[in-house]
Amino acid sequence: MSVSSPPSLSEACRIYLKLGCLSFGGPAAQIALMHRLFVEERQWLSEKQFLNALSFCLLLPGPEAMQLATYVGWRLHGVRGGLCAGLAFIIPGAFVIGLLATLYVFYGQFLWLEGVFLGVKSAVIMIVIHALLRVAKTALAGALSWAIALMAFVALFCFDVPYPLIIMAAGLIGTWALSKQPPPPTSFTLPPLSHQVKQACLWVGLWLAPLAFLIIIDAKFLQEIAQFFALLAMVTFGGAYAVLAYMAQEAVFSYEWLTTAQMIDGLGLAETTPGPLILVTQFVGFLAGFGAGGMMLALGTSLLVLWMTFVPCFMWIFIGAPYIDWLASRPRLVGALAGITAAIVGVILSLSVWFGLHVFFAEVTVMRWQGITIWQPEWMSFDSGALVVALVAGWGLLVRHYNVITVLFLCAILGMIVRLLFGS
Repeated sequence: MSVSSPPSLSEACRIYLKLGCLSFGGPAAQIALMHRLFVEERQWLSEKQFLNALSFCLLLPGPEAMQLATYVGWRLHGVRGGLCAGLAFIIPGAFVIGLLATLYVFYGQFLWLEGVFLGVKSAVIMIVIHALLRVAKTALAGALSWAIALMAFVALFCFDVPYPLIIMAAGLIGTWALSKQPPPPTSFTLPPLSHQVKQACLWVGLWLAPLAFLIIIDAKFLQEIAQFFALLAMVTFGGAYAVLAYMAQEAVFSYEWLTTAQMIDGLGLAETTPGPLILVTQFVGFLAGFGAGGMMLALGTSLLVLWMTFVPCFMWIFIGAPYIDWLASRPRLVGALAGITAAIVGVILSLSVWFGLHVFFAEVTVMRWQGITIWQPEWMSFDSGALVVALVAGWGLLVRHYNVITVLFLCAILGMIVRLLFGS
């Protein structure tokens, strides 16, 4: 696939904002949407460049989809483009989460809003399936690649193997078995090491400046918030799912910022609004601030949490992105990346099945037997309305080839109608 000439920054920013407004459904759907926008429709990146960047982002702490969007912006227009793409990916979801969190603390839940979420979630399942088929077609080039993808799915979904271990194992297998053919020659220029060191110092300083200020003024509560979410930003390998259990345990039981039910509601909001799933941290910060000091403190803690969570994401990309092409030119590293991209297919499949279970069934029990994780849906809790909306989404996306905006809008309306007519 040939790569088209770069667009203007203003044109690119419009597409980044479109991506930010449509990035529903967690990392699997978001990566799929980026592949469609940047690779298939506009050819801003080649398939190889996209998969290499995705493999790199999956190795970083933080939301991989947001970092991938930042990389696309950086590749096209440098730091300015990276900032535009990353912020456009975050801001729409952060605005919606802030608005819904405000409605949540004052008015509780609404049946019509639940219906909109139902429609979006059901549509996202079909978007992910469509993307999974396209990514698998490119990433799975042989029997070993298929085997790696299958093993990644089984390890993650059935044995609850830590995500970083899956990526490391896939990389090692790829290094050993998938690096026989050298990659085509690539021209690239590595930045001076001193320049990257300065970049690192600048971004670390920006990231930790609010925490330093809070320590100086001895704002204990806000300092506690900043420290916790700064630590969280450093350990979120594998995206939000990998760290949700730890965050929930600490936020609910150790700090008592919110209840278990509120934590579950926050995750539901984050899963059904645009932007990275890790925006659930904003909801946690909002409720923590609201409980401690009302609306103004809630807004302040929301902004603080967003800063501590996402500034490191820009840092990792601006420091590491210049080396992605170089890494992709090393035969052994190419093999490792091939193994990782094959594992990505299994990871996306695992997330897709997990998401589908929780959309189609109101109750899903997790059982463990001899180290095996068994997901047991409660069949009486099956949501036929969600299935109907998902089938409509599949018809619109796969048969009629409607664009994502149209499918999401139609399914949101249909989901609202289903909930208002038939209830939850």
